[in-house]
Amino acid sequence: MHTGRNDSAKRTLTRKVISRTTDSSDRSAGFHIEDNFEGFSQVDDVFCRSQYDSSVKSLETQRFFEMYRRPLSGWRGSEGYGQHDYALRNATWHVADIFAEMHEPSDRRDGFLDPLSMLRDGANEEIPFASPVEASRVIKQAGQAVGADLIGITEYDNRWTYTERFSISTLSGKANPLPEKIKRVIVIGQAMDTELLDTAPSALSGAATGMGYSQDALVLLTISQFIRNLGYEAIPSMNDTALAIPYAVKAGLGEYGKHGLVITPEFGSSVRFGKIFTNLPLDIDLPIKFGVEEMCGICNACSNACPSRAIPDAEPSLTTFNVSNVSGVKKWTIDGERCFAYWAKINTDCAVCIRVCPFTRDYTKLHNRLWLRLADSTFRKFALYLDRKQQRGKRIASKKWWYFNET
Repeated sequence: MHTGRNDSAKRTLTRKVISRTTDSSDRSAGFHIEDNFEGFSQVDDVFCRSQYDSSVKSLETQRFFEMYRRPLSGWRGSEGYGQHDYALRNATWHVADIFAEMHEPSDRRDGFLDPLSMLRDGANEEIPFASPVEASRVIKQAGQAVGADLIGITEYDNRWTYTERFSISTLSGKANPLPEKIKRVIVIGQAMDTELLDTAPSALSGAATGMGYSQDALVLLTISQFIRNLGYEAIPSMNDTALAIPYAVKAGLGEYGKHGLVITPEFGSSVRFGKIFTNLPLDIDLPIKFGVEEMCGICNACSNACPSRAIPDAEPSLTTFNVSNVSGVKKWTIDGERCFAYWAKINTDCAVCIRVCPFTRDYTKLHNRLWLRLADSTFRKFALYLDRKQQRGKRIASKKWWYFNET
């Protein structure tokens, strides 16, 4: 299995099978947005609600967060939930946690409730580029050099900006300002280690998520500082400020899947996204199609495997389960309350839907690249049959990852 670190050959090979659309409209990205669409407040995010909403907050949810930050204790002891599993998971979160906790006395949690702020002032004057195309090429070259696995660029769209941020101090909303001159969003994808994710659900699989966030923080800060050094505005953002999924789709990095995640042709569902808001004039990328919507329409792997039954096996619709869902968009929608309740129960994030997704494959291997072609063809049912026949996505015991003895 792959860890997805800067394999340019992989990107080239997989991108050859993808059809690009001819425009950047909502329709080309597969978005079906109704007239009654309303912007989303971060206060309604299920993780934020777990801090103040009695219908979500519980002793289990509080223990869930504490186990990432307090001295390690209270191990479950079962397979995948041993001390070594939690110890590695918490260690992988360390870099992201440093940034998040640095300004907590000032009511900031960088990367989760607020943009990353650890940046120096840049150049006083904007360094000109010959064209937006050249500027985009330079940004992507620099991004790949500093560890970005995927980079796409799209237009800024205030529909996806949170109507307000969540204040951890007041447990309510606060302002979410962005400069008016912001015109572009650079979307950064960080691949997650699928060998770790193969152990999901487990504390060990949570290490893949933690490393994704920690790597994301470093890459976003580095690219943002580079842009500032060129004299332009750059605001690095992880979970804060705006919804990442619509931007990743519009930036041509993947398609939206039934499990509510972006599926990419390089890493399947095994990828995390960050974003950089900038006024640097950049050429935009266009949405892509490679059979995800059609495959999700006939596949129910994530729905069947979801331990919390949070992923309906249904057609895209306007259905919302609770206030943690975006309203006014026709799409596959996940019950975030059920999903997070299961996370709290097992005391770590789940990731089963990522593990079982047929697109989560190692595309450095020829047979998986051929499978991707089948999935984006009239033979996709055969591709799904092969995936199930191969039993790809089976859970692997964490002791096998650690090479522990069976006895």
